[in-house]
Amino acid sequence: MSKNFASYGTVLQKNPLFHGIPHAELPCVLEKLKAHTRHYTKEETIRHCGDAVNFIGIVLQGDIHILQDDYYGNRSITASVSAGALFAEAFACADITELPATIVAATDCHILTISSHALLHATDESWTYHTVLIRNLLGIVARKNMYLNRKLKYTSHKTTAEKLLAYLNDQAKEKGTNAFYIPFNRQQLADYLGVERSAMSAEISRLASLGLLETRRSYFKLLKP
Repeated sequence: MSKNFASYGTVLQKNPLFHGIPHAELPCVLEKLKAHTRHYTKEETIRHCGDAVNFIGIVLQGDIHILQDDYYGNRSITASVSAGALFAEAFACADITELPATIVAATDCHILTISSHALLHATDESWTYHTVLIRNLLGIVARKNMYLNRKLKYTSHKTTAEKLLAYLNDQAKEKGTNAFYIPFNRQQLADYLGVERSAMSAEISRLASLGLLETRRSYFKLLKP
């Protein structure tokens, strides 16, 4: 772990789970959490639906998607997770024993996993930073809940254009600029918003013709008419 920590120590230090923990203490904390790393190639499955929830993951490099399939086999993207962020923490905190989603590498990526049991059920009372970790984890789960509520806001809109513009407006606010890249390709964006790709592509073309946006692949620029 020491070699990987040397490579990704800055990413881990910025992760909200480790806020308040000195950089020099992180290797020891990671050892207590039984951390290990692994590289995945694009589109490789990181965890399958039904796998045991005995971990919490951190994306060190690249992007991953959390996917869910309905009864008929239709797949939707529940979340996109980028470098520096956690995943599967809500499942672990809820004591869910089997993973209710599939986790896939959206790009080549490097993943660190920690033992959820080591984090949530630590027995060493002398472990100084356990309380800090639990407090940080609570904040992360709360913010993720807000994120899911935001997705619900998108899907509650009636039309494809309304869903799309609601999402793009939030992306612009989040990034602090009207020109930005989104973490999805067109098919993934359609899956995330719960719409047909062809209908969404038609709406994007229509909005561009109205002078409301410019776009190229994952790049969007919102314009004032």
